[in-house]
Amino acid sequence: VRLHNCGIWRPKSLLDTARFTQSNFNSQHRKKHQDSQALWKLEAMQKYLETLNKEYQQVSHLLRDNSKNDFEQRTLRRRCADLSPIAVAFQELKEAEREVQELEAMCRELNSRDEKQLLELALEEKETLDKQINMLCRKLFQLLVPKEKYDGSHVVLEVTAGRTTGGDICQQFTKEMFEMYQNYANYKHWTFDVVNYTPAEIGGLHHAAAHISGEDVFRHLKYEGGIHRVQRIPETGLSSRMQRIHTGTMSVIVLPQPEEVDVKVDPKDLRIDTFRAKGAGGQHVNKTDSAVRIVHLPTGLAVECQQERSQQLNKDIALQTLRAKLYQQIIDKQLSQEQSARKLQVRT
Repeated sequence: VRLHNCGIWRPKSLLDTARFTQSNFNSQHRKKHQDSQALWKLEAMQKYLETLNKEYQQVSHLLRDNSKNDFEQRTLRRRCADLSPIAVAFQELKEAEREVQELEAMCRELNSRDEKQLLELALEEKETLDKQINMLCRKLFQLLVPKEKYDGSHVVLEVTAGRTTGGDICQQFTKEMFEMYQNYANYKHWTFDVVNYTPAEIGGLHHAAAHISGEDVFRHLKYEGGIHRVQRIPETGLSSRMQRIHTGTMSVIVLPQPEEVDVKVDPKDLRIDTFRAKGAGGQHVNKTDSAVRIVHLPTGLAVECQQERSQQLNKDIALQTLRAKLYQQIIDKQLSQEQSARKLQVRT
């Protein structure tokens, strides 16, 4: 089936050796649909889906009631978003099954020659409904597969220009990457809040950080982290030494943004410093100590924010970023423990 789906050509001898024929593929394809429908018709599966459907209705009713506090409302909205596609697919499957039963009952009554054409139309409609049921079964089972732990989290995105290679080209590339993520967030209707933005002197970007919030942000961005490289040839008219290929690098860091209850930070473990913001100048920049730097003494982690004019707002944003980095340390520790345990099990 893999060979057929990918469309990869193989010599005839290999196909004969594997005994792969079109009839075998069709039989396996039908068996796959039959297995999906058999799983759908299991009594335990029906009870489980009925339970999820009832829970979705109860959660929807509680959301309409508006009697819960903000934290409970947020929890209910998240659960409703998880259950909604499952409940919709379940109801569509039930409706398609009812239509199939009605068509089968009608087909049993159409026996005379005059109704032969109507019978053919009914059979065609039934075949279409069978395909729809198979598609809905596969969709429903995919929705039932649990998501990874942090897929629904908001993220902290950081971009940093390489300090040893690239120079101006690297800083320009970093700016373009940051703008690309900002445009992608707008395309996905996410909220993109810039936390820190340190521009370069010639129009590039040294470092920038942003909070991105929305639906399943980390699931879409979790593989973006790492080192990215750009190679460019400067404009003509320069010396022969300068017309060679220039290589620049920049790093992207994507951290899941925890809820405030996930990471507890003791104020006694923090050293908070204030300093004057750096920038292009103006009535506010470089005149007041609005920028904030927070150092977590037990771990040595340091974060700073100078984006807002208010010192308190900068402090709140820096605390959020610090929680995200501490949260990432916890995740890395858990992953390290899991990988160590796996290596011990598969060593031999």
